[in-house]
Amino acid sequence: MKTIRKRGYYPLPLRRIYILKKNGKKRPLGIPTMTDRVMQAIYLLTLDPVAECIADTHSYGFRRERSCADAIEQCFKTLAARRSPQWVLEGDIRACFDRIDHDWLMSHAPMDKGMLRKWLKCGYMESSTFYDTEEGTPQGGIISPVLANLTLDGMQRVLKETFSNTGPIANRNKVNMVRYADDFVITGSSKELLENEVKPLIVQFLRERGLELSEEKTLITHIEDGFDFLGQNVRKYNGKLVITPSKKNVASFLADIREVIKGNKATKTGHLIYKLNQKIVGWAMYHRHICAKETFGHVDHAIFQALWQWCKRRHPNKTRDWVISNYFTSLPGPGGGNNWVFWGELERVSGETRRIHLQRASSVRIRRHVKIKADVNPYAPAWTLYLQRRHSHQRYRSTPARGSIDEANLNAAMSRSTQRSNTAPPEPIREG
Repeated sequence: MKTIRKRGYYPLPLRRIYILKKNGKKRPLGIPTMTDRVMQAIYLLTLDPVAECIADTHSYGFRRERSCADAIEQCFKTLAARRSPQWVLEGDIRACFDRIDHDWLMSHAPMDKGMLRKWLKCGYMESSTFYDTEEGTPQGGIISPVLANLTLDGMQRVLKETFSNTGPIANRNKVNMVRYADDFVITGSSKELLENEVKPLIVQFLRERGLELSEEKTLITHIEDGFDFLGQNVRKYNGKLVITPSKKNVASFLADIREVIKGNKATKTGHLIYKLNQKIVGWAMYHRHICAKETFGHVDHAIFQALWQWCKRRHPNKTRDWVISNYFTSLPGPGGGNNWVFWGELERVSGETRRIHLQRASSVRIRRHVKIKADVNPYAPAWTLYLQRRHSHQRYRSTPARGSIDEANLNAAMSRSTQRSNTAPPEPIREG
């Protein structure tokens, strides 16, 4: 830490690595040194509060206290009503991090210009060769997500100024935006409005920043045909909006599960279950706020079939009953308990062994997410009480309980708890 000083500081070139994308292409990452990461973290302490003050209210990516669930819930609130907009522009920015214009960023980012220029122009090393960086901010840097958000912030304001949200114009246009990082959706009353007015406005907005839309990923869709956003499908069926895990997301998850199973053909059963549980629970917890119960059952069945083949391959000469008695068990519980539970033994660090059971996606309870208020600033003292109550609410809903917990019951329970602590009850949580 004694060497971290502004005077005489020059960042070293980034280390270029590549990771595979879903479409088979490679995504470039620029990894800074530990010293550069520490310096970026120091400047981020002052830049992030400023960025929160000027951020779009319906931007949910790379921001404190906000998540994918908030973005999906905002989509629900925008599209669920009977008179809600029927057309959606699915936007995706081509290579957003790699093409941000340095001159625009230097003139608009509210931070030390000299330090920002050093980070933007430090270059990168690939195969022992140095390359200059003429555009973009590297994916892999601590401060890069905030810089990307600063570049895209203002899109919602431009739409609001062009398409008023008050009066009869709002009823005709119904233009709303929800953005998560470089993925966004914009609603409209007609396909022509989105194609001829909204899309050219967004193209011009991005061009000023050195960016452009990805033509193959930018689509205009009717809500009854549905669209995929953040791994979930948003679609209306006979006028009712239903959000489910997208088919691509489910297929990708099951392919990952099957790859783990096939890659551990000789692994002990307990170790395989430990690896699978981390993936199953994580995936199910991500989708627990939407209509995913049927999908969870489908996923559990697909995983069971893959594990059954795994067992039969290990014991090709054993009977079906032998495989069942050695790899599956029944657990007590409501409704007759759980049958066909895949189990094994896992060795502790102390040398003791314990039984471990495969978690089912269907065991994760479906619970509606309460969206964060649009104007919340985690750095503003005025929102401290609200965020404290929201954190208590999230902990409360993450514990097992009988029946569903709706917002009214939650606010009533929290008010009683506040009264018992001899303090004035806070206002109920409502989305703003």
